Amino acid sequence: MDKLGKMLEGENNTFWEYLGCELIAADANEVLIALEAKQEHTNVMGIVHGGVLTSLMDQAMGMVSMASRNMEPCVTTNLNVHFLSAMRQGRLEVRARILHQGGRTITTEAEVRDSEGTLGSISTATFRVLRTQASDSGKA
Repeated sequence: MDKLGKMLEGENNTFWEYLGCELIAADANEVLIALEAKQEHTNVMGIVHGGVLTSLMDQAMGMVSMASRNMEPCVTTNLNVHFLSAMRQGRLEVRARILHQGGRTITTEAEVRDSEGTLGSISTATFRVLRTQASDSGKA
């Protein structure tokens, strides 16, 4: 199975599916996901809820972190978000990139843009690569 398919394996009935995310492209350095923002993604002011935007960026950055480490599981340890422009209903795209890797730590950045290219929010995050039984098998 290719990396794109592997990334979405087991995503049925998860937050990814609940939000309505779509994976557009992925490699070891960059991930692009999209969301067709609907009324259920908005707040009482009629703009896309900040929690939705934050979740999208966290998801994309987590995915690029895993892709950069041959699908090793990673968890968010720090997340910083800046909301720059209100996002409205419609197609949103999130691009996430690797900034730095060192040992079991990965630093990433992401941005959300609407279909007109307006920059809605940016974020940086740090991820911790989890130890797995396979990676621990050589340890005493």
